[in-house]
Parts: sequence; C-alpha cells; structure tokens
Amino acid sequence: MTGLSVETLAAAAPEPITSAGNGQLGIAVLLGIAVIVLLITRLKMHAFLALTVGSLALGSFAGAPLNKTIASFTAGLGATVAGVGVLIALGAILGKLLADSGGADEIVDTILARAKGRSMPWAMVLIASVIGLPLFFEVGIVLLIPVVLLVAKRGNHSLMRIGIPALAGLSVMHGLIPPHPGPLVAVDALHANLGVTLALGVIVAVPTVIIAGPLFSRYAARWVDIPAPEHMVPARPSQGAAHRPRFGATVFTVLLPVVLMLVKALVDIVVNDPANAVQKVTDVAGSPLIALLSAVLVGMFTLGRAAGFTRERLSSTVEKSLAPIAGILLIVGAGGGFKQTLIDAGVGQMIMDLSKSWSIPALLLAWLIAVAIRLATGSATVATISAAGLVAPLAAGMSTTETALLVLAIGSGSLFFSHVNDAGFWLVKEYFGMSVGQTVKTWSVMETVISVVGLGSVLLLSLVL
Repeated sequence: MTGLSVETLAAAAPEPITSAGNGQLGIAVLLGIAVIVLLITRLKMHAFLALTVGSLALGSFAGAPLNKTIASFTAGLGATVAGVGVLIALGAILGKLLADSGGADEIVDTILARAKGRSMPWAMVLIASVIGLPLFFEVGIVLLIPVVLLVAKRGNHSLMRIGIPALAGLSVMHGLIPPHPGPLVAVDALHANLGVTLALGVIVAVPTVIIAGPLFSRYAARWVDIPAPEHMVPARPSQGAAHRPRFGATVFTVLLPVVLMLVKALVDIVVNDPANAVQKVTDVAGSPLIALLSAVLVGMFTLGRAAGFTRERLSSTVEKSLAPIAGILLIVGAGGGFKQTLIDAGVGQMIMDLSKSWSIPALLLAWLIAVAIRLATGSATVATISAAGLVAPLAAGMSTTETALLVLAIGSGSLFFSHVNDAGFWLVKEYFGMSVGQTVKTWSVMETVISVVGLGSVLLLSLVL
C-alpha cells in the first residue's frame, strides 16, 4: 500500500448524496441488491431494467434525494459505456470474424489432429482458452459444443472428460481475462492498469484452468457418465466452406491484442520513462482501443478475405456482430450506474470502515462480495460490476499490482457455483443432455473450483509481488 491514509482519502472523496449513517447505508445496500435479485429471479425482468430500478431503490432507502440519485446513476452509466463500450464492440467484431470465417474451426481441427488419447482433455482446454480470448462465453459454447460432442462420440471418450476442460477454458477467460465485459468493467471501476491485470490474469488463469479442466474432469466423468446426445450435434459454422483461414494467421490475429497490451505493460515496467520513444510507441499501440482495433483490421484480411469474404460480406459480418451486444452494453452501463450510486451514497467509505473493524483483507472481502452477488443474481457480469463498485474506494491507495489483483479476486468470486438462476447453467444442461442434479455435480462444481483456485492463486501472488 502507498502512504495515503484513510483520512486523506475520505477528505478527497466527493460529498455523499445522503447523510445516512453506516447502519442505514448497510440496510439500503442489502435492500437495493434484494430488489435487483427479486426482479431478475422472480419477475424475470431484464438485468438492465432490474439494475436501473435497484439503483433508484438504493438511493431511496439511503434517504438520498431522487434527483441526486438519478444524476449519480446516469453519470455512472455514461462513464462506464464510454470507458468500455467501444472495447466490447471491437471484441464482438473480432469474435464474429473468427466464427464466420472458419478461423475457430481451423484452430480446433489443427490442434485435434495432433492430439490423441489421454492428451485430448488438454487439447480441449487449449482450444477453449485460445478461442475464448475474443469470444463471449455463450458464443464460445455454441462454437465448441459441436466439437465436444463429435470428439466424445468418435473417440469413444467420456462426455465429461472432454466437455469439462472446454467449459473451464471458456469460463476462466470470461471471468478473468480482458477484453471480456466483466474484467473490463472492473478494471475501469478500480482504475487498474489493463496490461498488468492481463499479465497477472494469465498467470492466475493457467493453474486455475488446469485444475478445473483436465484434472477435475477425471472426477466429473466418474460422477456423471453419460454419452454424447445424438440430437444435439449442430452443423459447424464453416461446414461446407470453400476456404478457411490458415492456422498461423488465425492464432496471430487472436493473440495480437493480448501481445500488444502485454508488451506495453512490460515496457512500462522496464523503461518507466514517459519521454522514452519506445515507451511512447508501446503506450499507443498497447492501449486497449488501438490493440483491439488493430486486431479487427488485421482480422478483416487474415480471417475475412482469407475465407473469400467480399467487401459486402465483411460489412454484413461487422453489422451482425454488433446487434447481439446491445443487451450486454445496456447491462454493463446500468451496472456502472449502480456502482456510481453506491459510491456517491457513501457505501465505499462504509466498506472501508467495516474492513478495518473486521480485519478482513481487501482481496478476500472483494471475493466474498462477488460470491454473494453471484449466488443471488446468477450473473457473473452483474456480480463483477456490483462488487467493483462496492470495493472501489479500497483501491484508491493501492499499488498497480495490488489493484490488478483486486480485479482478479472479484472476477474469481463472480464465477462461484453457477446454479438454476444462471442462464449458463441451463445452456450447459440442455446441450449436454443432463439432468439438473448432473449439471450441479459437474458444471456447478467446476465453476466453484475455478472460483476457489482463482482466489488462492491471487492470494499467493499478493504474498510475492
């Protein structure tokens, strides 16, 4: 930690929109979250509307004037969309190019051609991790499920032995690695360094995905031994396509933004001179916007044109990639509004006071808050956004590394025990043809393993960095 005191931070903080004490604020937070949970789970209201209503309810319960609550919410919504909206859109375009061009299928087929027998679960986790970098979780599942079912059927493998590693790879990328919406919003809310967070996220992701994927799948296959359902094998996106991008060009395109951001983080640490010409170049090239934009522009040639796309087809692919993310952008924006309402109501200071009196480490507190919201709402993104808003003041005096680890602790907590209020739970259940009990024994336990191992890795890194 730096030398900033709690008193200094409090003095620098904006005037709260309410004069409520910690007791009333605590009740207001619980009631506000309860409203969001009730609207999402019981009334099946869209998360955007639920977060909006919950933010207004939180302000009312805390005794804040309605006009100030509305101002806080709209300011947070605007700032969040401005901060991460373009990045989410660029990630969606890159993912759509990867899927429609057959680049994802090329990665899958090339790796599977080299994998045999016992190495197949490791091949699946590698495939899912690489493909999962630019893709949203749901899109990744739709792309990989046909592969999982075909590999399990043709190779006479246990469905869980192949499926769990693929799901683990996708889930870890979704929860811990930018440019996925959750980690991006947490980075923005906590003012973390994206390059450092990405680098540490990769370090945390490697042991996490190994333990929750290939290793855990051995036990999952014993608990649930089912064949691949015949009727759930859909056609692959590039089936029948005349051309597909080359493996090397596809992997280069997918990893380009990651490499650019990691190089920027490395140069910032090693050179640490803003006037240095090399650092100036990497600061621009490695900024999230330029890194993702570069990957999209390169992908139009290495993926789109290589697959034989015309200019009209490229334009259509980009257009189709943006429509599905409208809901995600609204949820992320409303989550930012909820976060800002929490901060402006003074909840951050309340959390700081509680963490001092309870002597709970900030990383563990952030994980616990994310876990609670995840269990209640079923949404990893909502859990990440809300937890980031609650613990944001704790990051004000932290070093770059500590702030990045705080983001990863929240991301780990947001993946804890997916159950019946999570859309991902039902997606996995239906695709794999499992019962609710079987899905809990496999998917839900796997998510919990990811969350706990992720937290353990973050805590270990906090001891050595």
